[in-house]
Amino acid sequence: MATTYDRIYADEDGGSHFETVEVSFQEVDYAPPADPMFVSDLEDASRFGFVMAPHGPLGDWHPTPLAQYMIVVSGEVEITVSDGAKRRFSAGQAFLLADETGRGHYTEIVSGEPGVVAVVHLPD
Repeated sequence: MATTYDRIYADEDGGSHFETVEVSFQEVDYAPPADPMFVSDLEDASRFGFVMAPHGPLGDWHPTPLAQYMIVVSGEVEITVSDGAKRRFSAGQAFLLADETGRGHYTEIVSGEPGVVAVVHLPD
């Protein structure tokens, strides 16, 4: 059993790209006395919160200030990376921003409603 998410990263020349990351699960007693569940490897996180932005672009090209998972709660977010690839993320989809150097990425809320994203900061 597996799932995937998209990782946005910067190469050694500062260009940004998408990479599909596969997540594996193992059956464990995660929350006894509940039945066993399938759980991925857990990562440390330093902060959690929500970000909301109105329809339209979020400024110009920019790198992420720190590595962070984004989980879309509502709306639709389109991200363009410097190699020209674009991907859209809607409610329930997660992606990892890890392009902390270089040109970064371009973000736009493409839904008519504001985009709401849950943000999980990763430690340095």
